[in-house]
Amino acid sequence: MHNSAAFQAKFLTRDLQAGVITGAMAIPLSAGIALMSEYPIKVALATVACACFIGWINAWFRPGNYIGAPGVAAGLAPVLALGVANFGMENMAFVIFLTAFMQAVVWKFNLQKYILLAVPEYLVEGLLAGVGLKIVLNFLTMTYEIPESMVTEAFWNSTRIQMALLSLAGLAAFLYLFAKFQTKQPAIPYFFLMIAGVLLAHFVTMPMLHVEDVPIVLALPLPHFDHPLTWLYVIGFAAMLATIDVIEQVMSNAAIQKIDPLQRKCNTNNSLLAIWIANMASSLFGGMTNLDGLAKSTTNKLAGAYTKFSVLVIGLVVLFFVFNTQYLEYIPKFSLAVIMMFTGWKMMLGLLHVAHRGQYPLLLAVICALLVYRLGIFEGLLLALLLHSMIHLAVLHHAHDTKIKEIIKKYLERFADKGGVN
Repeated sequence: MHNSAAFQAKFLTRDLQAGVITGAMAIPLSAGIALMSEYPIKVALATVACACFIGWINAWFRPGNYIGAPGVAAGLAPVLALGVANFGMENMAFVIFLTAFMQAVVWKFNLQKYILLAVPEYLVEGLLAGVGLKIVLNFLTMTYEIPESMVTEAFWNSTRIQMALLSLAGLAAFLYLFAKFQTKQPAIPYFFLMIAGVLLAHFVTMPMLHVEDVPIVLALPLPHFDHPLTWLYVIGFAAMLATIDVIEQVMSNAAIQKIDPLQRKCNTNNSLLAIWIANMASSLFGGMTNLDGLAKSTTNKLAGAYTKFSVLVIGLVVLFFVFNTQYLEYIPKFSLAVIMMFTGWKMMLGLLHVAHRGQYPLLLAVICALLVYRLGIFEGLLLALLLHSMIHLAVLHHAHDTKIKEIIKKYLERFADKGGVN
């Protein structure tokens, strides 16, 4: 019923409006994530459009959620950047293909519940907090970046100070508008910052976003590895990427179900079906991974979305900019930096949700965040998991010993009561 043509037609106007608003908001967010991921912006936008179309089609047959908006995920940006650095962009299509294959296995056998047991949600929150810190610090430099022609021997010259003050004012305005409209129209601060930045660029010389017009070419995602041992690292890396992607989708689905205007239940396994198909399709043109992002999904809901038709509209809006990337070069870098710093900060605030679960989850989440920030995504998560496993083994061992001691004690007490001990 909720995915029928008649039902979608009933809310056509609302979904059309929501799709346009959310699609416009997704443009700068996707561009920022692409920069963090070391991917071309055009490829990131093509990934979002592809995921939206597949998500809409999937909703007709096996709906996972009803208002979730798919796209590239900020939490996976440093992971993808690590992949690009280690394997080269020429091999990332195969990495994404392998990730999609692993996700297909998870979907087929409904394995996400076992993954959640092995990698608790609070560890993922810690990982995202560490990634959030990386995002904040990475884009902080953009807030005081100036054109090369204006660079002088003195680092903090008048131009750089002016740029920093503009960025600070933009951040303050963004935070004020977000606090004011987050429960009504959370896209407003994004629109304001983009429009204000474009207008300011007409009066103040500042660094602008550059979008490389790379060709989107369909090709088989074949690997090009020089060393056999690289295969082991690639498999481990893809497994980590698939695991994080799956867990983030499970967490997003839980949140999307809560904000659904009709309180419809989400089916995470159906959502995973849409994810792995979209990732598989993405690998054919060198695209990125995708999932239903909570920021875009919340915007979609508050903008009036009731069905996945809004996601089709989002895909069409994004697709327009895939074919017209020149319009994105009107966006100043500082506007993008403010949006991404806010995104990173929101990811760090995820630790507050962990605080309600107790001292141990919070402590382990913080340790995971620090390890991820200091050592990297792969190493940080593995060390946090190792620490978590060692603690659990120690607790189980202690509990086992305690149980044996209690049994012996009770036996001796019974024996003594029967007069067996003098």
